[in-house]
Amino acid sequence: MPIDVHQFACLDDNYGYLVRDQATGLAATIDTPDADAVLKAVKDTGWTLALILNTHWHPDHAGGNAAVKAATGCEIVGPKEVTRIAPLDRPVGEGDQVKLGETSFRVIDTGGHTLGHISYYDDKDHVAFVGDTLFALGCGRLFEGTAEQMWGSLSKLAALPDDTKVYCAHEYTASNARFALSVDGDPALKARADQVFAARERGEWTVPTTIGAEKATNPFLRAPALRPDLAPAAAFGAIRAAKDSFKG
Repeated sequence: MPIDVHQFACLDDNYGYLVRDQATGLAATIDTPDADAVLKAVKDTGWTLALILNTHWHPDHAGGNAAVKAATGCEIVGPKEVTRIAPLDRPVGEGDQVKLGETSFRVIDTGGHTLGHISYYDDKDHVAFVGDTLFALGCGRLFEGTAEQMWGSLSKLAALPDDTKVYCAHEYTASNARFALSVDGDPALKARADQVFAARERGEWTVPTTIGAEKATNPFLRAPALRPDLAPAAAFGAIRAAKDSFKG
């Protein structure tokens, strides 16, 4: 049976996600950006929270772990780095499987934004929760990792099926689109950017996205085509550096 995803906005620009295994009714929260918002979502849905699935250690992803666990008794799963700021019951890494009822999430090492960042992929339903590694038309800053590490991580995500639904952790798409247009003149990007700007003017969310859409229009995944004079990881690094200094 498929999964249900309940998406909600929290903090300034974060998204929270509750994921429910339809077969058993058990649910997980992807990260804990705001404990009160997570617990409200649990109450509103009436779902039974069994797991916290952390993607990385940053406070807007793991800061609510203790409060959510205290309120629900759920188990906290995530990369070992989460223990820098929050409780963690079960550390996981590349290739591990995390079961939520009858749903299995494959752990993918997607370090770069932080060294131990991970993503969760539901192979059966083609759904990925990618934290701050991949954004709609963007990618995470390299706070701890290298361009080579992040390019490797993005390449893993790009290898997932094109119809994979991608749930990222922030609503950054409009600003990402403005940067993308500064480095890529592809008509497909222009068309998508127009859609994004219009959606945001209407107050609509631009997340989730898909792997196919990102491969076609995301300048970070398209870096080798945009900078064919450089090796792929170096091309990505050049695009990432340009975004870091972009003032548009």
